[in-house]
Amino acid sequence: MTPLSLPLAIRAFREPSCLAGLTAAEWHLLLRQCSKANLDARLYYLLEQRGELDVIPPQARELLEWVRVIAERHAQAARWEVRHIHAALRETGGPLILLKGAAYTMAQLPSAPGRLYSDIDILVDEALLSDVEKALMLHGWHTTHHDSYDQRYYRQWMHELPPMMHIHRQTAIDVHHAILPRTAPVHPDPQQLRDGAVPVPGIEGVYVLAPEDMVLHSATHLFFDGECDHGLRDLVDLDALLRHFSTRPGFWEGLATRAHLLQLTRPLFYALRYTERLLGTPLPPQAAAAREAGRPNPVLLALMDSLFHRALMPMHSSCDDRWSATARFLIYLRGNWLRMPPLMLARHLFHKAFLSPNEGKGDTPAAETELERP
Repeated sequence: MTPLSLPLAIRAFREPSCLAGLTAAEWHLLLRQCSKANLDARLYYLLEQRGELDVIPPQARELLEWVRVIAERHAQAARWEVRHIHAALRETGGPLILLKGAAYTMAQLPSAPGRLYSDIDILVDEALLSDVEKALMLHGWHTTHHDSYDQRYYRQWMHELPPMMHIHRQTAIDVHHAILPRTAPVHPDPQQLRDGAVPVPGIEGVYVLAPEDMVLHSATHLFFDGECDHGLRDLVDLDALLRHFSTRPGFWEGLATRAHLLQLTRPLFYALRYTERLLGTPLPPQAAAAREAGRPNPVLLALMDSLFHRALMPMHSSCDDRWSATARFLIYLRGNWLRMPPLMLARHLFHKAFLSPNEGKGDTPAAETELERP
């Protein structure tokens, strides 16, 4: 895949110098691709950083200015929400460790400007899980999955509580005790992640993952999950993290060591392969050890290249070929396959397809009951 054959949304982040020369029609297409990939706000800040907002068509700039306002309000709301979560969990005795988008925002990383996300992800000690859930409920959060099967699915097999939402603010939080399900084939030790966490300046008791672990978690989230709706956004996150942290002495050696320790060499391989191939992420010679330890066999790699080169494209018709929908579906199946053993997966898919839709019909959701109570 040559750079010129890549969609405009990828070329914009791979070779930002091309933006100044785009025609009005190309800007029209670029903005729609970026919107589908949830990257339009990131595009604004990329242009601002390069001092090129004045050279783009007026209509495109006006749209991006509106997106910037939304992104700034989003970041402000996220910071406000983190402080509420921190206050709610203060008495549980454990640190509050932020993951993904909230971590980028609070740590003020280069991947934060324009980064939109639908919930706040946190990592807590599994031993404190019950106390954390109770504390959040006392401060207005409630579970959003009331189906008895869903409750068992999350609490027995997954790496997180059922998603919670605040009754009044309608903000969502995902409480993780690990970064992969209990039923996954690999089990990164969450204690290692918690022990390596680093404090967020200015907020006592709030932490983010160490740089190497942040890269590994982002890679694991993208290449284990199976949901590629925002795959390009997550790949752009990885590109920004790698470019930023690679300037730290010993980063690449540390990344290779942590990937081996946490059993995450395979997702790291894919992360380095596709950031370099699609976004031109510069990888120094020291990155070879981090990358090659997780290389799959040639047949599997050829298959994954065929799938990910399609699934990581923006979900816009201009980026699709006749196999794109199939590739996304196979990546989805792969993600589920990696989450649980075959028999358990078959039972789970059967239950979700045929039994769950009929459970709880006629019941009033707990959230509605609370809101309507005088």
